[in-house]
Amino acid sequence: MGGLTILTERRGQICSGETRKGEIQCERQSLAGAVSQRACVFCGSRVVLYPIADAVHLVHGPAGCAAYTWDIRGSLSSGPELHRSSFSTDLREQDVIHGGEPRLYRALVELIREHRPAAAFVYSTCIVGIIGDDVEAVCRQVAEEQGLPVIAVKSEGFRGTKKDGYAAACDAISTLIGRREVLGDNARTLNVLGEFNLAGESWIIRRYFEEMGLRVQAVMTGDGRVGDIEGAHCARLNVLQCSGSMAPLARQMRERWGIPFIRVSFFGLEDVATSLRSAAGVFADPEVTARTEALIRRESARVEPALDRYKALLTGKRAAIYVGGAFKAISLVKALRRIGIETVVAGSQTGSREEYVELRQACGAQTVLIDDANPLELAKFAVECGADLLVGGVKERPLAYKLGIAFCDHNHERKKPLAGFEGMLNFAKEVHASIASPVWQFLRRPTEPRGTDGD
Repeated sequence: MGGLTILTERRGQICSGETRKGEIQCERQSLAGAVSQRACVFCGSRVVLYPIADAVHLVHGPAGCAAYTWDIRGSLSSGPELHRSSFSTDLREQDVIHGGEPRLYRALVELIREHRPAAAFVYSTCIVGIIGDDVEAVCRQVAEEQGLPVIAVKSEGFRGTKKDGYAAACDAISTLIGRREVLGDNARTLNVLGEFNLAGESWIIRRYFEEMGLRVQAVMTGDGRVGDIEGAHCARLNVLQCSGSMAPLARQMRERWGIPFIRVSFFGLEDVATSLRSAAGVFADPEVTARTEALIRRESARVEPALDRYKALLTGKRAAIYVGGAFKAISLVKALRRIGIETVVAGSQTGSREEYVELRQACGAQTVLIDDANPLELAKFAVECGADLLVGGVKERPLAYKLGIAFCDHNHERKKPLAGFEGMLNFAKEVHASIASPVWQFLRRPTEPRGTDGD
């Protein structure tokens, strides 16, 4: 691993101990041939919009694109599960030659008549951008005929990266906002942006806000409902959890509706408490503040003893982090530190300059920072820095196991909530279970020498 040559064009995106004084380069297009862990524009739009549970999600393109993103978020719903059906126009060779608009029209009409959704999203794929189908015109026609929002998502995969897909999704959501008024007192109302209800996490967050005396108008988009999103402009505050995916929408709502937003994170005790206090502070209501502090004291007292026990077992271990956004990585560094684990490698697919500055401050002096990594780079630095744990997503799991190190899934596929106070306890349990697994005694680390007995 030590002999791996970093591609010259990527050296500015890696900040190691020797180069920490320089500013890491980020928000760049992936280097051709570098085997980026990023996904395409289409995938980015799907992961944001997919959890809206009472809408039809129709992929206009080959069936493979719909199959690739089926159930991509694993987002839970408290009611309808229409979002879990992956519909496709299944474009074929004749459609490419003659155009796919007739097939799109027929598919939309059939789906709407069959399922009676609250809205329909139509995702453009690469081939649709190449052949030039007028998806927006078809959507307008069907919307007028069927009497519901039919929204074209400009998500042709070749238009950029996953982050560009986030922006396309935000543009699609913004077309819904303001379509209906929410009657009654909205003085203590907020929206939660960038929360996708993985393993029921939005239910935990909603419960916190309700206990604080605040009403959640819409979660965008975990366990989302079209009607709630249509009235999101009546809220007094937007709390922005995943800034990489939903910051464009937060800025649009601030400019159009005058709704302020704050960045929050519900991962790790420190950031959960800070986020709840920040939200309460915006409303400047003594009752809300008192209820918030009572909630934090109670929940902290409930989980702190168990976290102390895990810290005693995990102190001295090292972790590598590679996730979608750098803001999440910052919270993970703090959460790992709370249970005694030092972060030696930290990176993201779509981090911004501001987020990397914060990440640099949160990490130790020798932590390797890396933007838009590829598997060889991740493996190199994880091994060289002596990581005992890799925190990542589905693409990083096989890499961790091949390296013989523990893994914690902090992405789309997890089955237990990792947000909130109870989520921090689940995180500590999972990290300990993986690191302490007896299976590792049977594996040889890549840095260990081979024996002479033929192994």
